[in-house]
Amino acid sequence: MVADDEPPDAPTYRGRKPELYAEALALRRSGSPVGEIAERLRVSKSTAYLWTRHLPLDPEVVSRRRRAAQRTRSDAQWSAHRAARDAARAEGVAAAAGWVRQLGRRELLLVGAAIYWCEGGKAKPWRPHDCRITFVNSDPLLVGLFLRFLDAVEVPPDDRRFRVSIHETADAAAAVRWWAARVGVPAERFQRTTIKRHRPTTSRKNVGGGYRGCLTVYVVGGSRLYWRIEGIMKGMSNEDPPLDR
Repeated sequence: MVADDEPPDAPTYRGRKPELYAEALALRRSGSPVGEIAERLRVSKSTAYLWTRHLPLDPEVVSRRRRAAQRTRSDAQWSAHRAARDAARAEGVAAAAGWVRQLGRRELLLVGAAIYWCEGGKAKPWRPHDCRITFVNSDPLLVGLFLRFLDAVEVPPDDRRFRVSIHETADAAAAVRWWAARVGVPAERFQRTTIKRHRPTTSRKNVGGGYRGCLTVYVVGGSRLYWRIEGIMKGMSNEDPPLDR
């Protein structure tokens, strides 16, 4: 008896290769064209055609295969692109780091003042005399650079206060321990953690094990340092400082 999906003369050309013939049919039903079947089974195209000519390709199956092949090619192309990009980035970072080498004290003062003016608290027109030194950031590189700046301007370690601000859904205790290790200060010396309330309606990206909140660095009695930073910024921007009238 001849199966419903086989041509009437199937036994005349499949008899000696029943396993290959069955595999050819399976490939055809999965959307493979004749050329691919012939290549995979290592038979001639004419043989592959004779075996599968009674099975027309399903347009939907062909479309799915084409989309899958395009995704595979796209993934391979992007993988190569990402690898080349990552290598170029590593090379660029290493070259720039080697060019910087070691900051001199003057450079450290300029850079430290600039990052504070970008990321630190500043006096406002409605409170012009509020000249506290409060630096807040989540980037350990910037925090470390700011602490080097405090070393350069001779702020004693005892005049530095640290506090973590973090969302309530995160592990606050682990974040404090992590920041304490980064800045070289015992966790017991950190001030009470500021907990940010979670809002379910927001879609935050700063989640997961790598989220450690922000670190606030506060300098006790930092008004004179603030004035010095303000002067450095005015000097770098070619802005004349105010004169007493």
